[in-house]
Amino acid sequence: MLSIPIIGSLAAGPNNAISDVAGVTVGHVTLMQGAIQTGVTVIRPHDGDPFRDKVPAAAVVFNGFGKSIGLVQLQELGVLETPIALTNTLSVGTVATAQIISAIKTNPEIGRADPTLNPLVFECNDGYLNDIQAMAVTTEHYQHALNAAEPIFLQGSVGAGRGMSCFDLKGGIGSASRYANIGGANGQQYCVGALVLANFGKLPELTLAGINIGEQLHQLNLAHPWLPLNDAPEMGSIIMIIATDAPLDARQLRRLATRCGIGLGRAGSNYGHGSGDLALAFSTTQTVSYRPDCATQQWTTLHDSVLDPLFQAVAESTEQAIVNALFAAETVEGRDGHLRRSLRDVAASGDDTTKRN
Repeated sequence: MLSIPIIGSLAAGPNNAISDVAGVTVGHVTLMQGAIQTGVTVIRPHDGDPFRDKVPAAAVVFNGFGKSIGLVQLQELGVLETPIALTNTLSVGTVATAQIISAIKTNPEIGRADPTLNPLVFECNDGYLNDIQAMAVTTEHYQHALNAAEPIFLQGSVGAGRGMSCFDLKGGIGSASRYANIGGANGQQYCVGALVLANFGKLPELTLAGINIGEQLHQLNLAHPWLPLNDAPEMGSIIMIIATDAPLDARQLRRLATRCGIGLGRAGSNYGHGSGDLALAFSTTQTVSYRPDCATQQWTTLHDSVLDPLFQAVAESTEQAIVNALFAAETVEGRDGHLRRSLRDVAASGDDTTKRN
């Protein structure tokens, strides 16, 4: 029986999830009826209003084959001012509109006396399983996911991950966390949490804790087919979200986001031509008010020379989140009879095939 590998050497938080960073919550709305296999996932950086109390953030684009919204202002100003929303490619506009509507309800002067809002929506293409042209996601679905955000949340084939594929298997939402110790045994401990929307990769490249299990499954599948494989180039994507309670500014958070690529590469990604691979990191320790109290502001940040443990925590939690997405996912049948089998089901089928032969 295939068991979930534990990635790296750092300790995980109590939930082994992004919500181990205090204040961070996650909510889903999952649509799963017939050809409609999609949804929305929302990450709240804190329990307040991010438009009024913004958090520092930065994003990195490893491969830009994507249709996300909000990255230009994020890169310029280095702050989040909405929750982070994940959905399918053709629903980005709807979810961005939903974010604006939601923010105006609590800040009615947005676009008038107050500045306009920078919605932030990331996407992956779930069109293999989901009838993406139906555009089934509505503005209400975003609001429901926002309202449902909790520290304990489901992973796998849920929310935005419902229709996603990963290494020709069922993909979706995965999350993990790691603790980083700064300054040795008597220093400070910080939490790093990751959440991924995993929709990338080809089966032969799947690597679990350094073992190329994908090639083993690929060879077994050639002899006893149970997966629909083809030679088409990779057309998937992954969104990687990092939260931390370490005091960092946007420049340092960009450095953290870059280390997501280590975990992604270890899992077996080659950043294919048609893959949109993006990472975002934010810190919850300090906020920026939407209106300045004075012309200057003071920040406490870690020295760059002590960031290595945080880099390690990002790499480990990202890789673990991808692994957790694969193990949490369930087999899903979607539009036109398309099927993505879960890693657990495929591994069980492989065990049965081996026993029969």
